[in-house]
Amino acid sequence: MNQEQEGRSIMKIPEATIRRLSTYIRVLDSLEKKSTEVISSGELSTLCGYNSAQIRKDLAYFGEMGVRGVGYYVSELKHEIEHIMGLKNIWNVALIGVGNLGHALISYNGFRKSGFHVRLAYDRDENKLTGLPPEIQPVTCIEQLGESLRKQKIQIGIIAVPPDSAQNVANLLTSNGIQGILNFTPMRIKVPDNVKVKYVDFTIELETLAFYLSKK
Repeated sequence: MNQEQEGRSIMKIPEATIRRLSTYIRVLDSLEKKSTEVISSGELSTLCGYNSAQIRKDLAYFGEMGVRGVGYYVSELKHEIEHIMGLKNIWNVALIGVGNLGHALISYNGFRKSGFHVRLAYDRDENKLTGLPPEIQPVTCIEQLGESLRKQKIQIGIIAVPPDSAQNVANLLTSNGIQGILNFTPMRIKVPDNVKVKYVDFTIELETLAFYLSKK
């Protein structure tokens, strides 16, 4: 399969499937730590919270992975999904905005385990950049940020700034070759067609919970 064909194939995979792959990895990782070697689709269904047919359909997008009458080899399936998700790569990340949320993100060890390495942190307030791990380059001057993004070969930008600054930050990131953005602000940003943006809005999630709880 050439690169163009692969790109078209990826575009046909539902985003919900990709999200479930992340769940499968976490469940399989837990099983691997317990030295579980093989698991049936029914057992995996119980642990993941998705029905067996859905799991088989998700995995079928990427070829045959299980063994009929046996199930799935835990370590093999985990590593295969990690490869599919690109988690065997090292992803250089820039954090723009180092407030309380930014510091929490820097402290989260799960990123590095999955191959995401914060290499650069920007904030106007240099006091917020004290005590950073040595592998993270602190940047306080917006004029130097573009050059630093390129030097650090940043691939993913995390936006954790006040909402009214989000679009300007997105513009700066995309103009310096960043094609993946994780936006923690409630602002919907405009980016070129070749840039993928994911939004994390805790308020929306809480409001969704409030909706369901209020109906009870």
